[in-house]
Amino acid sequence: VYYWKVQSLPRRSRRHIEKKILTFRGNKTFGMLPGLEPYSSYKLNVRVVNGKGEGPASPDKVFKTPEGVPSSPSFLKITNPTLDSLTLEWGSPTHPNGVLTSYILKFQPINNTHELGPLIEIRIPANESSLILKNLNYSTRYKFYFNAQTSVGSGSQITEEAVTIMDE
Repeated sequence: VYYWKVQSLPRRSRRHIEKKILTFRGNKTFGMLPGLEPYSSYKLNVRVVNGKGEGPASPDKVFKTPEGVPSSPSFLKITNPTLDSLTLEWGSPTHPNGVLTSYILKFQPINNTHELGPLIEIRIPANESSLILKNLNYSTRYKFYFNAQTSVGSGSQITEEAVTIMDE
């Protein structure tokens, strides 16, 4: 079985095509293809091999893999601290593995003895790349947990910490 990735969906970027070959013994009529990427388009064909060599290829068959969960966002940067606000900026996942539906931000205050306060969760539309968090406590350290989602589920999260300023 010869198989190769045609493209990642919905991107149309073409790159060097790396064909993979998987050999099955005997009269097998089915098998599993390892290492396929989510939300991608592939082609495959089958050839019979005997003592005389490899026979002609079957017609190419196109198939698509289903969506998966995204990789973590490429970065999370926290800037512009004020008494009661912080600005968050992020980059989309390097491997979305589907259509992003939203980002999930969770955050909580950390007190002087490193105890974590109540966890707050915010769902952010997938087309956003920044957010100003307001009404925070002054001179407080916060821990942030951030990840992206597709319809399949949540990807890996990244974490960051930041502090609001003590006084203007």
